[in-house]
Order: sequence, then structure tokens, then C-alpha cells
Amino acid sequence: METGTSLNRKVIIFQLQNEEYAVSVQQVGAIERVLPITRVPQTADFVKGVINLRGVVTPVIDLRVRFNLEATEYNESTRIIIINLEDMEVGLIVDAANDVMDISEDAIEPPPEVIGTVDVDYIEGVVKMEDRLFILLDLEKVLTVDQVKELHGVEGS
Repeated sequence: METGTSLNRKVIIFQLQNEEYAVSVQQVGAIERVLPITRVPQTADFVKGVINLRGVVTPVIDLRVRFNLEATEYNESTRIIIINLEDMEVGLIVDAANDVMDISEDAIEPPPEVIGTVDVDYIEGVVKMEDRLFILLDLEKVLTVDQVKELHGVEGS
């Protein structure tokens, strides 16, 4: 009888500065502690370099820098979220990875015109749950496929 059941989406919640963001679990390969990062010359300022993740050279970007937030020192809670875009892996450095959560597709609202410092183009929507507000990122816009391919060109494969 109930055909209008809302779909759930599993997301990983992570933190940057004082905001909480969400990305779809399907796009996440792993969450790692910060590993030694090898700098790569002549890359965009948000590209921190590459890491060797279980034998795979993976480009890493600092989301704080990507979103024009103030850079901070990495600490115990800093994580690298490994995401898969177009069959390529990219690491995103975040302040902390907090939870895995189910959100209802119905709970996703379109992004307001302005959200703090994050370019609204990167945002799929916002989710209000209890007393928390999550910014749902559209990873394909945070890093275009061309940028990901360019990053993978960096590793010299």
C-alpha cells in the first residue's frame, strides 16, 4: 500500500572547521589516519601531494584549502577520506571523520544561496537531523573529473 516510502542514503559525516559535512558511503573507499604525504611540485595549492596507500599512489587534497578555509596543523583526529571518483581514488584531508549515518532522501533540502565559506556549487543539499545540520557535498563538483585525471597524471604512471 505504501509506495511512497522514502529512500535512505548512508553517509559519512566529517568535520571541517566548525561545520559538519556528509558524503555518500558508496563513494568512500576508506578512512585513514594521516600518512606521510609526498609533495608534488606545480600542482594546485589544495593538492597536498600523494600518499602510498597499500601500494597504490593516491593523490591527496586538503579540503580546508579547497574550500578557502584557514589551514590548520594536522592532529590526532585529522583523517584522510579515500573517495572513488570515475574509478580513481583521491584522498580528502578533513579535521575529523565522525559518524556513519542513514539519512532519508526526503530530509535533503536544496542548498541555501550562501553557506558560510563553501562555494554553493559544491553542495548537493543540506540535511537537518535533530539539532545537527549537515552539508551534503557533491564530490563530482568538489573535484571535477578532469582535475582527478590531472591528479592521477601527477603520479607518473
